[in-house]
Amino acid sequence: MPLYMDTHKHMPGVKASDVAEAHAKDVAVQGRHGVEYLHYWVDEKNGTIQCLVSAPNAEAAIRVHKEAHGLLADEIHEVKQG
Repeated sequence: MPLYMDTHKHMPGVKASDVAEAHAKDVAVQGRHGVEYLHYWVDEKNGTIQCLVSAPNAEAAIRVHKEAHGLLADEIHEVKQG
């Protein structure tokens, strides 16, 4: 299944604990969409978040974020693991 990296920009004040909570919400609904959110990274200083997700397509990954918590990524790109 393809891998995607999504990026959430301009999230001033973001805390790792908030992202952990949002990730748990993604995990709770991901199965309905054939998606698996694998990892996430938080840059509190610069207010950015990145998520690595295995999904049949980018739209399925976006649907999970929308349903789980409504925090949609600014960008999503298919990536290859090296």
